[in-house]
Amino acid sequence: MSLPLVILAGGLATRLRPLTEKIPKALVEVAGRPFLEHQIQLLKRNGISDVILCVGYLGEMIEQRYGDGAELGVRIRYSFDGSTLLGTGGAIKKALALLPDAFFVLYGDSYLLVDYQAVATAFQEAGEPALMTVFANADAWDRSNVWFEHGKIRLYSKRERLPEMRHIDYGLMICTRQIFCDSPDDAPFDLADTLEHLSRKGQLAGYEVSQRFYEIGSPAGLAELDRLLSDRAW
Repeated sequence: MSLPLVILAGGLATRLRPLTEKIPKALVEVAGRPFLEHQIQLLKRNGISDVILCVGYLGEMIEQRYGDGAELGVRIRYSFDGSTLLGTGGAIKKALALLPDAFFVLYGDSYLLVDYQAVATAFQEAGEPALMTVFANADAWDRSNVWFEHGKIRLYSKRERLPEMRHIDYGLMICTRQIFCDSPDDAPFDLADTLEHLSRKGQLAGYEVSQRFYEIGSPAGLAELDRLLSDRAW
């Protein structure tokens, strides 16, 4: 199942300042290369070559550097927030004109060593309008926010805390266009709210992964991933 992938790369990356005062997070150097190049190489190894970048803050710098993605061996298209940052949900809504019925969504600071095609197969088999990958976190890396039981997501919420929440949103989703039908155009909203609503209706499929996640959203995460990728040959 060949799906395009949306990278949510429009945030301000305030936790990485001063590194991100003059460049977007996607261009922060990790193991000698901009982080986006590491993400793209990982996606290519997983059979993904069609990438849509939802960009906002300093996003034009990414387009100037990589253009249509040919030098990286992929197709890159861009969806710009405009003068108002649209948040994770608003950015996807604006990009829908570039997207088919179903597509991957990946956070712009996530480096996920998971089998992306296995995730796509699970989505196809589940028959729900969206799927979230989850990791048995038990508050080890960040606050758990998913009640995942018997292979199903009972509740996903960043606001409501339940003792049954032992998993965390891993950072990779598959969404369909239909889940954004009732959302506002050109207005900020959070993808997490849309997914929480789906989970409360029993319409958010879940796929549990066993590999831990890596991210560059914090200085500690950036340093850790830099060490990991510096030890690997390209």
